Amino acid sequence: MENKKFGDLGEKIAVEYLNSLNYNIVKKNFRFGKVGELDIIAEDGEFLVFCEVKTRSNDTYGSGLEAINTKKQKQLVNVAKGYLSINKIQERSCRFDAVIINFNGNDYEIEHYKDIIILM
Repeated sequence: MENKKFGDLGEKIAVEYLNSLNYNIVKKNFRFGKVGELDIIAEDGEFLVFCEVKTRSNDTYGSGLEAINTKKQKQLVNVAKGYLSINKIQERSCRFDAVIINFNGNDYEIEHYKDIIILM
């Protein structure tokens, strides 16, 4: 499966997973100019959650969590700041989560990490 379709499948699984946890999905694939993209923006109680999704079929390029390196984290923070600014959101508790989808054939496991970056 080509990378884009594989990533889209992972994001679809992540949305279903977050919905099962009663997250309210606000936006998918929010792009802020050339700065970057946020895969999923959701609400979890009082928190606005910026969620990065990584889909893996093997660990050739490292784990999904390892892919969210310092450079990627800075990019996510900058895109989130853009989202907050555009939508005039202030005084809102925010956090960054990662949802990692690890495929093994047709089966997959989901890893969910909360608070991978602290914005506020």
